[in-house]
Amino acid sequence: MTSPIPLPVERALARLGQNISLARRRRHMSQQMLAERIGASLNTVRRMEQGHSGMALQHVARALQVFGELDKLEALLDTPQDSVGLTLMDEALPQRIRTRARTPESGSF
Repeated sequence: MTSPIPLPVERALARLGQNISLARRRRHMSQQMLAERIGASLNTVRRMEQGHSGMALQHVARALQVFGELDKLEALLDTPQDSVGLTLMDEALPQRIRTRARTPESGSF
């Protein structure tokens, strides 16, 4: 059993679907034309534009490619720009770096 989709996720998917629809219409493409260009069915494009939660990411990626916007997908979780992740990593850094004491067993003096 899958858990229900959180409302913020539903809203984001709906906005993405609306944006895909708008991008398609701005390019004067029918849903059928987009379906053919991404190698999917007309029903898949309709579901994508409705923000259906079961949409395969590959269809969204292919649509972005058709629109010339694939770089937006690549930048979604750009790790060098992940402020939360970087902050957490920085908090885990040691306060001091100590050198190990050299021992006769290690072969170094």
